Amino acid sequence: MLSNKKILLGVCGSIAAYKSAFLVRLLVKAGAEVRVVVTDDAKDFISPLTLGTLSKNPVLSQFVQDQNAGTWTNHVELGLWADVLVIAPATGNTLAKMTNGQCDNLLTATYLSARCPVFFAPAMDLDMWAHPATQKNVQKLQSYGNRLISVGDGELASGLEGKGRMAEPEEILEELTDYFQKKKPTSSSDYAGKKVLITAGPTREDIDPIRFITNHSTGTMGVEIANAFAEAGAQVSLVLGPTSKSFLFHHHVDVIRVVSAEEMFNAVDEHFSASDITIMAAAVSDYKPTLQHAEKLKKKEGDLHLNLSRTVDILKTMGERKKPHQLLIGFALETQNEIENAKKKVASKNLDFIILNSLRVQGAGFKHSTNQVTIIDKYNNITIFELKNKADVAVDILNHIKSYPHAQVV
Repeated sequence: MLSNKKILLGVCGSIAAYKSAFLVRLLVKAGAEVRVVVTDDAKDFISPLTLGTLSKNPVLSQFVQDQNAGTWTNHVELGLWADVLVIAPATGNTLAKMTNGQCDNLLTATYLSARCPVFFAPAMDLDMWAHPATQKNVQKLQSYGNRLISVGDGELASGLEGKGRMAEPEEILEELTDYFQKKKPTSSSDYAGKKVLITAGPTREDIDPIRFITNHSTGTMGVEIANAFAEAGAQVSLVLGPTSKSFLFHHHVDVIRVVSAEEMFNAVDEHFSASDITIMAAAVSDYKPTLQHAEKLKKKEGDLHLNLSRTVDILKTMGERKKPHQLLIGFALETQNEIENAKKKVASKNLDFIILNSLRVQGAGFKHSTNQVTIIDKYNNITIFELKNKADVAVDILNHIKSYPHAQVV
Protein backbone atom coordinates (compact mmCIF):
# COMPACT_ATOMS: atom_id res chain seq x y z
CA MET A 1 0.00 0.00 0.00
CA LEU A 2 2.97 2.37 0.42
CA SER A 3 4.46 1.78 -3.03
CA ASN A 4 5.14 5.15 -4.71
CA LYS A 5 3.57 7.05 -1.81
CA LYS A 6 5.25 10.34 -0.96
CA ILE A 7 6.05 10.42 2.75
CA LEU A 8 7.41 13.60 4.34
CA LEU A 9 8.97 12.76 7.71
CA GLY A 10 9.51 15.45 10.32
CA VAL A 11 12.03 14.70 13.07
CA CYS A 12 12.23 16.73 16.28
CA GLY A 13 14.82 16.95 19.07
CA SER A 14 14.18 13.88 21.19
CA ILE A 15 16.19 10.83 22.21
CA ALA A 16 13.55 8.90 20.27
CA ALA A 17 14.95 10.41 17.06
CA TYR A 18 17.11 7.31 16.71
CA LYS A 19 13.92 5.42 15.84
CA SER A 20 13.44 7.72 12.83
CA ALA A 21 16.33 6.00 11.07
CA PHE A 22 14.59 2.64 11.37
CA LEU A 23 11.31 4.21 10.25
CA VAL A 24 12.90 5.70 7.13
CA ARG A 25 14.42 2.33 6.29
CA LEU A 26 11.04 0.57 6.66
CA LEU A 27 9.24 3.17 4.54
CA VAL A 28 11.79 2.98 1.73
CA LYS A 29 11.74 -0.80 1.86
CA ALA A 30 7.93 -0.65 1.50
CA GLY A 31 8.34 1.33 -1.72
CA ALA A 32 7.65 4.83 -0.45
CA GLU A 33 9.49 7.95 -1.57
CA VAL A 34 10.75 9.59 1.63
CA ARG A 35 11.95 13.11 2.28
CA VAL A 36 13.05 14.22 5.74
CA VAL A 37 12.82 17.59 7.49
CA VAL A 38 14.61 17.97 10.82
CA THR A 39 14.61 20.69 13.44
CA ASP A 40 17.94 22.12 14.62
CA ASP A 41 17.56 20.29 17.94
CA ALA A 42 17.03 16.99 16.15
CA LYS A 43 20.59 17.19 14.79
CA ASP A 44 21.86 16.79 18.37
CA PHE A 45 20.30 13.32 18.46
CA ILE A 46 20.64 11.96 14.91
CA SER A 47 22.88 12.82 11.98
CA PRO A 48 21.27 14.27 8.84
CA LEU A 49 23.83 12.18 6.97
CA THR A 50 22.24 9.01 8.39
CA LEU A 51 18.71 10.06 7.46
CA GLY A 52 19.81 11.32 4.04
CA THR A 53 21.64 8.08 3.24
CA LEU A 54 18.67 5.94 4.26
CA SER A 55 16.04 8.11 2.50
CA LYS A 56 18.19 8.64 -0.61
CA ASN A 57 17.25 12.34 -0.48
CA PRO A 58 18.97 15.38 1.06
CA VAL A 59 17.77 16.17 4.57
CA LEU A 60 16.24 19.63 4.92
CA SER A 61 16.42 21.86 7.96
CA GLN A 62 16.88 25.49 6.92
CA PHE A 63 14.79 27.97 4.95
CA VAL A 64 17.91 29.16 3.12
CA GLN A 65 19.92 26.47 1.32
CA ASP A 66 22.73 28.66 -0.03
CA GLN A 67 23.10 32.20 1.29
CA ASN A 68 25.45 33.25 -1.52
CA ALA A 69 23.35 31.78 -4.31
CA GLY A 70 20.08 32.99 -2.79
CA THR A 71 18.44 29.55 -2.95
CA TRP A 72 15.81 28.62 -0.41
CA THR A 73 13.73 25.63 0.66
CA ASN A 74 10.13 26.05 -0.46
CA HIS A 75 8.07 24.82 2.49
CA VAL A 76 4.83 25.33 0.55
CA GLU A 77 6.09 23.06 -2.20
CA LEU A 78 7.05 20.44 0.39
CA GLY A 79 3.56 20.54 1.88
CA LEU A 80 1.97 20.10 -1.55
CA TRP A 81 4.37 17.32 -2.56
CA ALA A 82 3.57 14.93 0.27
CA ASP A 83 0.79 12.35 0.38
CA VAL A 84 1.19 12.37 4.16
CA LEU A 85 3.29 14.29 6.67
CA VAL A 86 4.51 12.20 9.61
CA ILE A 87 6.13 13.94 12.57
CA ALA A 88 8.00 11.33 14.57
CA PRO A 89 9.19 12.03 17.16
CA ALA A 90 6.94 15.00 17.94
CA THR A 91 8.20 16.80 21.04
CA GLY A 92 6.08 18.78 23.48
CA ASN A 93 7.63 21.97 22.12
CA THR A 94 6.70 21.14 18.53
CA LEU A 95 3.18 20.08 19.52
CA ALA A 96 2.71 23.49 21.18
CA LYS A 97 3.97 25.27 18.07
CA MET A 98 1.69 23.24 15.79
CA THR A 99 -1.30 23.93 18.01
CA ASN A 100 -0.76 27.69 17.98
CA GLY A 101 0.41 28.13 14.40
CA GLN A 102 3.93 29.17 15.36
CA CYS A 103 6.30 28.53 12.45
CA ASP A 104 9.81 29.57 13.41
CA ASN A 105 11.45 26.59 11.71
CA LEU A 106 11.13 24.74 8.43
CA LEU A 107 9.16 21.83 9.88
CA THR A 108 6.39 23.87 11.51
CA ALA A 109 6.18 26.16 8.46
CA THR A 110 5.75 23.07 6.28
CA TYR A 111 3.10 21.75 8.67
CA LEU A 112 1.07 24.94 8.29
CA SER A 113 1.38 24.70 4.50
CA ALA A 114 0.53 21.01 4.20
CA ARG A 115 -2.72 20.03 2.51
CA CYS A 116 -2.14 16.33 3.12
CA PRO A 117 -3.11 14.29 6.20
CA VAL A 118 -0.77 14.80 9.15
CA PHE A 119 0.25 12.04 11.56
CA PHE A 120 2.13 12.84 14.76
CA ALA A 121 3.87 10.43 17.12
CA PRO A 122 4.63 12.18 20.43
CA ALA A 123 7.73 11.35 22.47
CA MET A 124 8.44 12.77 25.94
CA ASP A 125 8.76 11.88 29.59
CA LEU A 126 5.67 10.69 31.43
CA ASP A 127 5.05 13.87 33.45
CA MET A 128 5.43 16.01 30.32
CA TRP A 129 2.99 13.75 28.48
CA ALA A 130 0.47 13.81 31.34
CA HIS A 131 0.64 17.59 31.79
CA PRO A 132 -2.71 19.29 31.04
CA ALA A 133 -1.04 21.66 28.56
CA THR A 134 0.27 18.73 26.49
CA GLN A 135 -3.04 16.88 26.62
CA LYS A 136 -4.89 20.03 25.57
CA ASN A 137 -2.50 20.49 22.64
CA VAL A 138 -2.94 16.89 21.54
CA GLN A 139 -6.73 17.20 21.68
CA LYS A 140 -6.67 20.45 19.74
CA LEU A 141 -4.40 18.98 17.06
CA GLN A 142 -6.82 16.09 16.67
CA SER A 143 -9.71 18.55 16.40
CA TYR A 144 -7.85 20.09 13.45
CA GLY A 145 -8.02 16.70 11.74
CA ASN A 146 -4.48 15.53 12.53
CA ARG A 147 -4.01 11.87 13.42
CA LEU A 148 -2.42 10.87 16.72
CA ILE A 149 -0.13 7.82 16.77
CA SER A 150 -0.47 6.86 20.41
CA VAL A 151 2.47 6.84 22.78
CA GLY A 152 3.77 3.60 24.25
CA ASP A 153 4.06 2.55 27.86
CA GLY A 154 7.40 1.41 29.28
CA GLU A 155 10.87 2.48 30.33
CA LEU A 156 11.71 6.09 29.45
CA ALA A 157 15.05 7.85 28.94
CA SER A 158 14.73 9.43 32.38
CA GLY A 159 14.67 5.97 33.97
CA LEU A 160 11.00 6.33 34.90
CA GLU A 161 8.31 3.90 33.78
CA GLY A 162 5.09 5.04 32.15
CA LYS A 163 3.48 6.56 29.08
CA GLY A 164 5.43 8.80 26.75
CA ARG A 165 7.50 6.46 24.57
CA MET A 166 7.30 7.16 20.85
CA ALA A 167 5.51 4.40 18.96
CA GLU A 168 7.83 1.82 17.42
CA PRO A 169 8.70 2.26 13.72
CA GLU A 170 6.82 -0.94 12.88
CA GLU A 171 3.70 0.47 14.57
CA ILE A 172 3.95 3.72 12.61
CA LEU A 173 4.41 1.76 9.39
CA GLU A 174 1.29 -0.22 10.22
CA GLU A 175 -0.69 2.97 10.90
CA LEU A 176 0.30 4.40 7.50
CA THR A 177 -0.39 1.15 5.68
CA ASP A 178 -3.79 0.93 7.34
CA TYR A 179 -4.53 4.55 6.38
CA PHE A 180 -3.79 4.05 2.68
CA GLN A 181 -5.62 0.74 2.66
CA LYS A 182 -8.78 2.34 4.03
CA LYS A 183 -8.45 5.64 2.22
CA LYS A 184 -10.51 4.54 -0.77
CA PRO A 185 -13.34 2.09 -1.39
CA THR A 186 -12.53 -1.15 -3.20
CA SER A 187 -12.36 0.63 -6.54
CA SER A 188 -12.12 4.26 -7.58
CA SER A 189 -14.92 3.55 -10.09
CA ASP A 190 -17.38 1.88 -7.69
CA TYR A 191 -19.82 4.79 -8.00
CA ALA A 192 -18.92 5.97 -11.51
CA GLY A 193 -21.86 7.68 -13.17
CA LYS A 194 -23.94 7.77 -9.98
CA LYS A 195 -25.49 10.99 -8.75
CA VAL A 196 -25.19 11.52 -5.03
CA LEU A 197 -26.90 14.21 -2.96
CA ILE A 198 -25.54 15.00 0.51
CA THR A 199 -26.50 17.54 3.15
CA ALA A 200 -24.01 18.67 5.79
CA GLY A 201 -23.48 21.23 8.51
CA PRO A 202 -25.93 23.16 10.63
CA THR A 203 -28.72 25.49 9.62
CA ARG A 204 -29.16 28.95 11.08
CA GLU A 205 -32.52 30.53 11.89
CA ASP A 206 -32.48 34.29 12.44
CA ILE A 207 -34.14 35.89 15.43
CA ASP A 208 -33.11 39.40 14.41
CA PRO A 209 -30.20 40.81 12.34
CA ILE A 210 -27.78 39.98 15.19
CA ARG A 211 -28.97 36.77 16.84
CA PHE A 212 -29.87 33.33 15.55
CA ILE A 213 -30.60 29.74 16.53
CA THR A 214 -28.14 27.06 15.42
CA ASN A 215 -26.23 23.99 16.68
CA HIS A 216 -22.65 22.70 17.05
CA SER A 217 -22.35 20.87 13.71
CA THR A 218 -19.23 21.71 11.67
CA GLY A 219 -20.22 19.76 8.55
CA THR A 220 -17.04 17.67 8.65
CA MET A 221 -18.74 14.25 8.47
CA GLY A 222 -20.87 15.19 5.48
CA VAL A 223 -17.92 16.78 3.65
CA GLU A 224 -15.82 13.65 4.18
CA ILE A 225 -18.63 11.51 2.77
CA ALA A 226 -18.97 13.84 -0.23
CA ASN A 227 -15.24 13.70 -0.97
CA ALA A 228 -15.20 9.91 -0.59
CA PHE A 229 -18.05 9.51 -3.09
CA ALA A 230 -16.32 11.85 -5.53
CA GLU A 231 -13.09 9.90 -5.13
CA ALA A 232 -15.08 6.76 -5.99
CA GLY A 233 -16.31 8.26 -9.26
CA ALA A 234 -19.68 9.79 -8.33
CA GLN A 235 -21.03 13.19 -9.29
CA VAL A 236 -21.80 14.78 -5.92
CA SER A 237 -24.06 17.67 -4.96
CA LEU A 238 -23.26 18.83 -1.42
CA VAL A 239 -25.77 21.13 0.27
CA LEU A 240 -23.69 22.74 3.01
CA GLY A 241 -25.04 24.86 5.84
CA PRO A 242 -23.20 27.80 7.43
CA THR A 243 -19.94 26.65 8.98
CA SER A 244 -16.82 28.55 9.99
CA LYS A 245 -14.61 25.57 9.18
CA SER A 246 -12.71 25.64 5.88
CA PHE A 247 -12.65 22.52 3.72
CA LEU A 248 -10.90 21.16 0.66
CA PHE A 249 -13.44 19.75 -1.78
CA HIS A 250 -12.88 17.15 -4.48
CA HIS A 251 -13.30 18.65 -7.95
CA HIS A 252 -16.35 16.42 -8.57
CA VAL A 253 -18.19 17.91 -5.58
CA ASP A 254 -20.63 20.68 -6.44
CA VAL A 255 -21.03 22.73 -3.24
CA ILE A 256 -24.34 24.50 -2.71
CA ARG A 257 -24.17 26.94 0.18
CA VAL A 258 -27.32 27.55 2.23
CA VAL A 259 -28.12 29.12 5.58
CA SER A 260 -31.64 28.31 6.81
CA ALA A 261 -33.63 25.07 6.94
CA GLU A 262 -35.92 26.48 4.24
CA GLU A 263 -32.97 27.17 1.94
CA MET A 264 -31.66 23.66 2.57
CA PHE A 265 -35.06 22.18 1.76
CA ASN A 266 -35.27 24.13 -1.49
CA ALA A 267 -31.82 22.96 -2.57
CA VAL A 268 -32.56 19.33 -1.71
CA ASP A 269 -35.95 19.56 -3.40
CA GLU A 270 -34.27 20.76 -6.60
CA HIS A 271 -31.73 17.92 -6.77
CA PHE A 272 -33.44 14.97 -5.11
CA SER A 273 -35.36 13.54 -8.07
CA ALA A 274 -32.14 13.15 -10.10
CA SER A 275 -30.15 11.52 -7.27
CA ASP A 276 -29.39 7.82 -7.01
CA ILE A 277 -28.21 8.09 -3.42
CA THR A 278 -29.17 10.76 -0.90
CA ILE A 279 -27.50 11.06 2.49
CA MET A 280 -28.87 13.59 4.95
CA ALA A 281 -25.96 14.28 7.31
CA ALA A 282 -26.93 17.88 8.11
CA ALA A 283 -28.10 18.93 11.56
CA VAL A 284 -31.23 20.79 10.47
CA SER A 285 -33.02 23.07 12.92
CA ASP A 286 -36.36 21.56 13.93
CA TYR A 287 -37.72 24.98 14.86
CA LYS A 288 -37.35 28.58 13.76
CA PRO A 289 -38.56 31.86 15.27
CA THR A 290 -42.14 32.48 14.16
CA LEU A 291 -41.31 36.15 13.76
CA GLN A 292 -37.92 37.28 12.45
CA HIS A 293 -37.40 40.85 13.65
CA ALA A 294 -36.07 43.37 11.15
CA GLU A 295 -34.32 45.36 13.88
CA LYS A 296 -32.21 44.23 16.83
CA LEU A 297 -34.32 43.29 19.85
CA LYS A 298 -33.49 45.64 22.72
CA LYS A 299 -32.99 44.34 26.23
CA LYS A 300 -35.95 45.09 28.50
CA GLU A 301 -36.98 44.32 32.05
CA GLY A 302 -38.17 40.78 32.60
CA ASP A 303 -37.84 37.67 30.44
CA LEU A 304 -38.06 37.45 26.68
CA HIS A 305 -40.27 34.75 25.20
CA LEU A 306 -39.76 33.51 21.65
CA ASN A 307 -42.46 31.75 19.68
CA LEU A 308 -41.01 28.94 17.56
CA SER A 309 -42.53 27.24 14.54
CA ARG A 310 -41.67 23.84 13.10
CA THR A 311 -39.42 23.78 10.05
CA VAL A 312 -40.13 21.38 7.22
CA ASP A 313 -38.94 17.80 7.85
CA ILE A 314 -36.66 17.46 4.84
CA LEU A 315 -35.80 13.80 5.41
CA LYS A 316 -39.43 12.72 5.85
CA THR A 317 -40.55 14.72 2.82
CA MET A 318 -37.92 13.08 0.61
CA GLY A 319 -38.93 9.70 2.06
CA GLU A 320 -42.45 10.30 0.84
CA ARG A 321 -41.15 11.11 -2.65
CA LYS A 322 -38.53 8.36 -2.87
CA LYS A 323 -38.69 6.12 -5.94
CA PRO A 324 -37.83 2.38 -5.79
CA HIS A 325 -34.46 2.90 -7.49
CA GLN A 326 -33.36 5.59 -5.01
CA LEU A 327 -31.45 5.00 -1.79
CA LEU A 328 -32.25 7.37 1.09
CA ILE A 329 -30.04 7.47 4.17
CA GLY A 330 -30.47 9.58 7.27
CA PHE A 331 -28.31 10.52 10.24
CA ALA A 332 -29.44 10.46 13.85
CA LEU A 333 -27.74 11.93 16.91
CA GLU A 334 -29.29 10.57 20.09
CA THR A 335 -28.60 10.88 23.81
CA GLN A 336 -30.90 8.13 25.11
CA ASN A 337 -32.65 5.01 23.79
CA GLU A 338 -30.42 5.38 20.75
CA ILE A 339 -31.21 2.15 18.89
CA GLU A 340 -34.96 2.28 19.52
CA ASN A 341 -35.26 5.92 18.43
CA ALA A 342 -33.14 5.30 15.33
CA LYS A 343 -35.30 2.31 14.31
CA LYS A 344 -38.43 4.47 14.63
CA LYS A 345 -36.91 7.09 12.31
CA VAL A 346 -36.08 4.47 9.69
CA ALA A 347 -39.74 3.39 9.61
CA SER A 348 -41.41 6.79 9.97
CA LYS A 349 -39.28 8.50 7.33
CA ASN A 350 -39.14 5.61 4.82
CA LEU A 351 -35.36 5.29 4.95
CA ASP A 352 -33.21 2.48 3.63
CA PHE A 353 -30.98 2.87 6.63
CA ILE A 354 -29.88 5.35 9.24
CA ILE A 355 -26.43 6.22 10.56
CA LEU A 356 -26.53 6.64 14.31
CA ASN A 357 -24.21 8.75 16.46
CA SER A 358 -24.36 8.70 20.23
CA LEU A 359 -23.18 11.58 22.39
CA ARG A 360 -22.50 8.95 25.06
CA VAL A 361 -19.43 7.85 23.08
CA GLN A 362 -16.41 10.04 23.77
CA GLY A 363 -14.94 11.34 20.51
CA ALA A 364 -18.16 10.95 18.50
CA GLY A 365 -20.55 13.56 17.17
CA PHE A 366 -19.92 17.28 16.95
CA LYS A 367 -16.57 19.08 17.38
CA HIS A 368 -14.42 15.98 16.87
CA SER A 369 -12.25 14.77 14.01
CA THR A 370 -13.33 11.26 14.94
CA ASN A 371 -16.71 9.56 14.93
CA GLN A 372 -18.29 6.28 15.94
CA VAL A 373 -21.33 5.15 13.99
CA THR A 374 -23.89 2.38 14.05
CA ILE A 375 -25.83 1.62 10.86
CA ILE A 376 -29.39 0.30 11.15
CA ASP A 377 -31.28 -0.70 8.00
CA LYS A 378 -35.00 -1.07 7.36
CA TYR A 379 -34.73 -4.81 7.99
CA ASN A 380 -33.39 -4.10 11.51
CA ASN A 381 -29.88 -5.29 10.69
CA ILE A 382 -27.40 -3.49 12.95
CA THR A 383 -23.73 -2.91 12.07
CA ILE A 384 -21.49 -1.29 14.68
CA PHE A 385 -18.22 0.39 13.70
CA GLU A 386 -15.29 1.41 15.87
CA LEU A 387 -14.33 5.00 16.69
CA LYS A 388 -12.34 6.28 13.71
CA ASN A 389 -11.21 9.40 11.93
CA LYS A 390 -14.19 10.82 10.01
CA ALA A 391 -12.47 10.27 6.67
CA ASP A 392 -12.25 6.56 7.50
CA VAL A 393 -15.86 6.53 8.70
CA ALA A 394 -16.89 7.95 5.31
CA VAL A 395 -15.18 5.05 3.52
CA ASP A 396 -16.91 2.58 5.85
CA ILE A 397 -20.25 4.12 4.89
CA LEU A 398 -19.48 3.88 1.15
CA ASN A 399 -18.41 0.28 1.46
CA HIS A 400 -21.51 -0.52 3.51
CA ILE A 401 -23.73 0.96 0.80
CA LYS A 402 -21.89 -1.05 -1.83
CA SER A 403 -22.47 -4.27 0.07
CA TYR A 404 -26.08 -3.44 1.00
CA PRO A 405 -28.03 -6.37 -0.46
CA HIS A 406 -31.14 -4.38 -1.31
CA ALA A 407 -29.42 -1.42 -2.95
CA GLN A 408 -30.20 -1.25 -6.63
CA VAL A 409 -27.99 1.75 -7.34
CA VAL A 410 -24.55 0.15 -7.16
